Amino acid sequence: MPDRIEQLCVDKGLRMTEQRRVIARVLSQAEDHPDAEELHRRASSVDSRISLATVYRTVRLFEDAGIIERHDFRDGRSRYEEAQDDHHDHLIDMNSGDVIEFFDEEIEELQEKIAKRLGYKLVDHRLELYGVKIKDGEG
Repeated sequence: MPDRIEQLCVDKGLRMTEQRRVIARVLSQAEDHPDAEELHRRASSVDSRISLATVYRTVRLFEDAGIIERHDFRDGRSRYEEAQDDHHDHLIDMNSGDVIEFFDEEIEELQEKIAKRLGYKLVDHRLELYGVKIKDGEG
C-alpha cells in the first residue's frame, strides 16, 4: 500500500519511478524537516542508485505539484515537509536546528486583526520564530 505522499503523487498523475517512490516514502516517514542531503542519505540507504541530483529533481517536482512544501529556516538549506491542510507555524532552535511545529489561536486571530486594520483580508501567511533554549535559572 502506498504511503501518503506516494498516493498524492499518483492522484495528481505524476509518473512514479521506483526512485521517486523511495523518495516519497522517505518523505512520508520523516518526522522532521529534512533537507535534500538528508533525504538523499535516507533514500540511498534504501536504494544506493539514487543520486543527489535525483533527490533535487524529485523534491522540485513534488513541490511544483503542491505535494510538499519547502522551507528556508535561515540555515542555508531548503527543508521539506508534506503540504498539509491544517495550518501550523514553526519555532526553530538556533543552536540545534530542531524545528518545532505549533498552532496558537491567539496568534492567528491577531494576524487577521492586523491585516484587517491595514485594509487587507489575509489569504495566507507563514510564521517562523527563531530562538535558543532557555536553560534552567535563565529568563
